[in-house]
Amino acid sequence: MALGSIVSVQLGAALATTLFDSVGAAGAVFLRALFGALLLLALARGSFAPLRGWPRDVVLFGAAVAGVTLCFYAAIARLPLGIAVALEFVGPLGVAIAGSRKRLDLLWVLLAAAGIVLLSGALGGGGIDALGVALALAAGGFWAGYIVLSAKVGARYPGLGAVAAAGTVSALLLAPAGIAVGGAELLVPANLAVGLAIGLLSSAAPYALELEALRRLPTQVFGVLMSLEPALAAAVGFLALSQDLGAAEVTGIALVVVASAGALRTSTAPPPRDG
Repeated sequence: MALGSIVSVQLGAALATTLFDSVGAAGAVFLRALFGALLLLALARGSFAPLRGWPRDVVLFGAAVAGVTLCFYAAIARLPLGIAVALEFVGPLGVAIAGSRKRLDLLWVLLAAAGIVLLSGALGGGGIDALGVALALAAGGFWAGYIVLSAKVGARYPGLGAVAAAGTVSALLLAPAGIAVGGAELLVPANLAVGLAIGLLSSAAPYALELEALRRLPTQVFGVLMSLEPALAAAVGFLALSQDLGAAEVTGIALVVVASAGALRTSTAPPPRDG
């Protein structure tokens, strides 16, 4: 279930790239956010009572979701999927290590840093897209904020009401850019169908799978499995998008995976899904 969740998210991201030519990255992420929010609202149903309006932490949570998805989609418009995910993973890795005083965690930081440098340098021979790298790292920063806020929101508000409300905030924040870029193409039935599929693959299905997985796995084991995401993203990019990776890129992704697995193995909580 945990691995299925990862594959589902990356298939959703790969599918989203098919919309970039017609509605742009901003339009694709808006469709994902819109359908994801609608699905979460349907699942939440009557669990909104504890919210009492629009609490600040829920709004910030929604803003973090919007930031991570917009930056990530803009990054995969410029970078191979596996590389973008590996760079983005500095977010949960940083949260897992933050505040730690274990000497071993320094090793994970060094491995991750080496992986990031290697990924950036590996792309240099073919003309690195510096903006793509910056966007992927920015997505990681938003993901870190998402993790911290999700822990607070989850502890404060039971049920799915807060998550659905945050998803609604995210869709509203993404609407101006999405509509401006996508325009009338957003209403094309084929694009709407793809947007719905992305919402299912990237939001509804992963949430359900991860929820069931966490009922059966220790959080440390779940966290280590989630650290495989950059590697599985590279596999999906290769199989679904024909994105070849050289030895340097593969090594860089492997370093990030090892660093994440090591850090998350002793973390008290796994990294939540990035929107």
